[in-house]
Amino acid sequence: MRRFFYYVGWTIVLGIIIFTGNQYQLSLKQDYMKNIDAMSFVLFSSIFPIVIGILLRLPNLINEMKENGQWTFDWAKFIGIGLPSLCVLSMYVLLFYVPESILPFISQEIFLGNSTVQIIAGVVFGFVLLDSVKK
Repeated sequence: MRRFFYYVGWTIVLGIIIFTGNQYQLSLKQDYMKNIDAMSFVLFSSIFPIVIGILLRLPNLINEMKENGQWTFDWAKFIGIGLPSLCVLSMYVLLFYVPESILPFISQEIFLGNSTVQIIAGVVFGFVLLDSVKK
């Protein structure tokens, strides 16, 4: 029963963080539309999903901290899943700051206006980042 309330508490905290983060992102988007300054909106839109991915994995990491053993890092998982998702996420940021001729046309077609890819890549990277740390 204690474990149930532990996970319900994490769910409530995560829900509150997602709600307030979404409200802040909407205010940044409105500011971006008025002032045409995309820096804060793009950076927050890229970093916030990583934080959510980290928060999704954090309860299990806290439980693993209580166990005895040595810390290891799963490089294969991090390089195989984490780095490609980070590349996808960074491609979204680069679209706003690198001239169009440098980036491939396909990346522009995939990422322009498609925040779903960005959100999934950020959550996957944040989760895999903490999931690669094992005890």
